[in-house]
Amino acid sequence: MSFAECAEMWLRFSVCVVALALMAVPALADALLGVWLTKPDKKGQVAHVVAAPCGQGVCGTIARTFDKAGKAITTPNIGKRIFWDMKPVSPGAYEGRAWLPLHRVEFDGKMAVNGDKLTVRGCIAMVCQSQVWTRLR
Repeated sequence: MSFAECAEMWLRFSVCVVALALMAVPALADALLGVWLTKPDKKGQVAHVVAAPCGQGVCGTIARTFDKAGKAITTPNIGKRIFWDMKPVSPGAYEGRAWLPLHRVEFDGKMAVNGDKLTVRGCIAMVCQSQVWTRLR
């Protein structure tokens, strides 16, 4: 193989690697997109959170809420963003900001998608908690 042929092959390989890397970034965010069912809060209420692209990250908005009997209810949190600027940091892992409606406080949040489960984690002061949400679609 001549030097020119080798250089051409290396150039093609490099272009393919860069193209694949650029395609992987949106694919990482796709894992988080969809509708997620939260765990019950202290009143037994759950929410459907829609995760969708926004800006350079993913945002989650409370779309519907239900009481402990499963009946749809209207709460002041419907339509509010519960997380935003979630950006992929590794396959299936995201970091950004979140809001806890119960305490009306913002914090740095982390998320990890594993199949149809989403682990949501955050710390307020020295208290850290996590929940596992289930994908609805």
